[in-house]
Amino acid sequence: MSLNRQILSIGVNLVSQALVKVLLAMLKDKLKVKKRKMWVRKWIRRRAELGASDNLYRELASEDVNYFKQCLRMNPAQFEDLLAKVAPLIEKQDTIMREALTPRIKLQIALKFLATGDNYLSLSESFRVPRSTISELLKEVLDSIYAVLQEYIQVPKTTEQWLEVQKDFNDKWQFPFCCGAIDGKHVVIDNPPHGASDYYNYKGTYSVVLFAIVDAHYRFLYIDVGTNGRMNDASILKKSRFYKELQEDELGLPTKGVFVGDDAFPLTTRILKPYSRHDALPHKEKIFNYRLSRARRIVENAFGIMACRFRVFRKPISVSLDKTDSIIKTACALHNWLRTSNLNETGLVDQEDINTGAVQQGSWRSIPSGGLQELTTQLSSNNYSRSAKELRDKFANYFVGSGAVPWQDKMVC
Repeated sequence: MSLNRQILSIGVNLVSQALVKVLLAMLKDKLKVKKRKMWVRKWIRRRAELGASDNLYRELASEDVNYFKQCLRMNPAQFEDLLAKVAPLIEKQDTIMREALTPRIKLQIALKFLATGDNYLSLSESFRVPRSTISELLKEVLDSIYAVLQEYIQVPKTTEQWLEVQKDFNDKWQFPFCCGAIDGKHVVIDNPPHGASDYYNYKGTYSVVLFAIVDAHYRFLYIDVGTNGRMNDASILKKSRFYKELQEDELGLPTKGVFVGDDAFPLTTRILKPYSRHDALPHKEKIFNYRLSRARRIVENAFGIMACRFRVFRKPISVSLDKTDSIIKTACALHNWLRTSNLNETGLVDQEDINTGAVQQGSWRSIPSGGLQELTTQLSSNNYSRSAKELRDKFANYFVGSGAVPWQDKMVC
């Protein structure tokens, strides 16, 4: 190789090496610019050092039980009981990157969300937990609560169990053979991103439907959640698993067992509804309507108590549809669990004077619940069988005869 070529080769190598160094330096600088400054915000990392709502609840549990109950809708003993049930389902292991949130904090976040309906930003500030983390954990915790409390929402499985339900209705509300009060609510939601027309209802809102059967103690015996709001209310009952089993006589009901509902439901030999309301109703039909309304008011109170306790229902729910279903089911299960431990709870529910029949309205009626809307009473059919009509007439005759209560005549004047 000539001297000139050697010199040229050496020069090219030196330029190449210098160019590589420049490129590597530029790449390193670029990586430094793009390098994430921190994997979690500093104020969130100071949760253990400076505390968050978790610390406050510990103080309230020992110093102010009533305020603790206002915050999480249960007393400290109930919270600890629930925590013991759900902790195995929601506990995660720490990693070398970060410590996992404790089941205690996760449960507090979920209960606070149900109690207030606060958005993720507000919860993030209160608990020093990232919004994205709250969004991810919420459904997991709600589903876990429902899983451990689902046993508190049970349709009776035997005739004997149905007879117990009937006895409670007869003892407390003087309505014989009643196996439950039925009703439904539109749970208002924000406009879903897809399939919006399926959830747009005749009331001009978007909703999913909660259909329920309630016992004499304001507890849900059965819930059906998630039917889109567009479906007319006359079809909601017929869509449910309960109605199919009712039609096929698979529920194990006593021979004379009936359910009580309002005008939104059909009159059958298993479902009693009021006589059509008009001024010329005979006295016994007015009495029947009053007695039916008195028993059916139980389901109205159950919805009201739940919405009062869990104020996520005060306004449209603005989370995904699958989370909405989890919210509704979990609220119903918690409602039953809390009611079972305190059947004598007063104040929230309507109170009736046993001597005069006068009703003192429960405190739940003073709490706005714009997130729950009534089913319509305009789409029900007046077509019913002769046997259904005869059954309703028998109840009407009983209520003005041997089954009368002392104050009923005054209530229909």
